[in-house]
Amino acid sequence: MSWLAVIFEVDAECAEPLADALLEAGAMSADVADANAGTLRERPLFGEPGARSHPGWHLNRLSALFAPEIDLSAQIPAALRAAGLSETTRYRLEAVDDRDWLRATQDQFRPVRISPRLWIVPSWHAAPDPQALNIALDPGSAFGTGTHPTTRLCLRWLETHVRGGETVIDFGCGSGILAIAALKLGAGAACGVDIDEEALLAARSNAMQNRVRARFVAAADEIREPAQLVVANILANPLAVLAPLLAKLTAPGGRVALSGIFAEQADEVRAAYLEWFEIDAIERDEGWALLSGVKR
Repeated sequence: MSWLAVIFEVDAECAEPLADALLEAGAMSADVADANAGTLRERPLFGEPGARSHPGWHLNRLSALFAPEIDLSAQIPAALRAAGLSETTRYRLEAVDDRDWLRATQDQFRPVRISPRLWIVPSWHAAPDPQALNIALDPGSAFGTGTHPTTRLCLRWLETHVRGGETVIDFGCGSGILAIAALKLGAGAACGVDIDEEALLAARSNAMQNRVRARFVAAADEIREPAQLVVANILANPLAVLAPLLAKLTAPGGRVALSGIFAEQADEVRAAYLEWFEIDAIERDEGWALLSGVKR
């Protein structure tokens, strides 16, 4: 079966209303991307709580997927009217052949080498190095597959600082990858914390798949004992707000690792933690930073 992709190039203000109108008109899906992607004019967009966010790219590529039996000659003008756009707005059509989408998705995720002894391996792949510490992890609803620079930074930090028997808290645990890695590296106990119940369910499932006994709790639950190692891979603004809490969760003489930070945000986050920590290290990967320090 072939599908039809209807592709528009529109400005930021029009992208979301038109996407909604196309879905109402029968589109199976609609996605918005930078129309300049792959060129020198491509511009990344990032947003986080507490930050001013840009409404979109200057020029947006909006693609909506329709089944071939849909009468586009009627539905497209109706969607344009509903979005407040002229019916003469230009678009183009592209045929999209049906395919094995599961296999196509799986092909995007291959084993990730974090270090000579640490790998992240999707369940459908054989481990490239069976003697390594292999974390079995499939992409899902929670952040953390090992492919993002911030996750890699945290995994390498854990590899350096877990020497055997430590207690670890993974704050904002997502998929649970950091807590799982800590246990595989030799930590004595690991607890993951998140506000998202789906993330906690995914993390528990991933821990079972990796045969480790990690504990995962909601952020609202009280954690009675501080940990020797606390790692938080979130975003700069939430990290700054969470500084007193993460300080409380870190034992005296323990270490904290903070990631999810753009390199240019490092000084701002560092300042938020100086009341409790001696920040003594910064690592960088692809424009992202990890701050590390010792609890006074």
